[in-house]
Amino acid sequence: MEFLSKDQLVKMLNINNLHTAIGDKEILKGLSLKINAGEIHAIMGPNGAGKSTLTYTLGGRPGYEVTSGAVEFDGQDLLTLAPHERAAAGLFLGFQYPVEIPGVSNVQFLREALNAQRKLRGEAPLSGGEFLKVARAQADAMGMNMDMLKRPVNVGFSGGEKKRNEMVQMGILDPKLAILDETDSGLDIDALRVVGEGINRVMRKPDKAVLLITHYQRLLDYVQPDFVHVLAAGRIVKSGGPELALELEREGYAEIAA
Repeated sequence: MEFLSKDQLVKMLNINNLHTAIGDKEILKGLSLKINAGEIHAIMGPNGAGKSTLTYTLGGRPGYEVTSGAVEFDGQDLLTLAPHERAAAGLFLGFQYPVEIPGVSNVQFLREALNAQRKLRGEAPLSGGEFLKVARAQADAMGMNMDMLKRPVNVGFSGGEKKRNEMVQMGILDPKLAILDETDSGLDIDALRVVGEGINRVMRKPDKAVLLITHYQRLLDYVQPDFVHVLAAGRIVKSGGPELALELEREGYAEIAA
């Protein structure tokens, strides 16, 4: 990786005093976070702290109302963009439980998604042959048979296969910022290693960034973060380096989140 001086750092995501409510219940209560290009940040915290609310807010999920604060993504006001515009701008959201889409093949879904994003960016669509070349390269890199990409999206997939498929999707869409919500959930040790390698291969680059949401240290053994943050009661209460995750693994959140 090419390391930049402090003056050369390029800001990828800047969250300033973000407040988000679901209905009449405020979940995020003044969350602030800055992520530069080339960085991997991990957010850990107890259940109910607001981790998933943060990912859904950044992704633009309906029902998550930003009541105050600002979010800038790659120089744009993220909160003014519709979800599909956020994706075209380079935002990728990985789900804790990837959804199944019966009747829609992976290949069809991903080609339509990629070309829709390319259209919004003013780029020419990929032909069927061009897309299959990209898809095959990404599937091969994740050890996934192309036959699986012809199957309906995630239908009949194991938990590990769903996460591996999501890494293929991420590789094809090639985002600037990946927000991964508990990607390690339900993975055995072999699947965890493969998924970790996929994240590093696609996203550990000077012009990209990653925000990992996780409960456990184990994913961070494969995707070592530059910074670890503790989210509790709707805000970041502590930040540190990779050693903070080890501290949380040993001692839990009770003292920090109090």
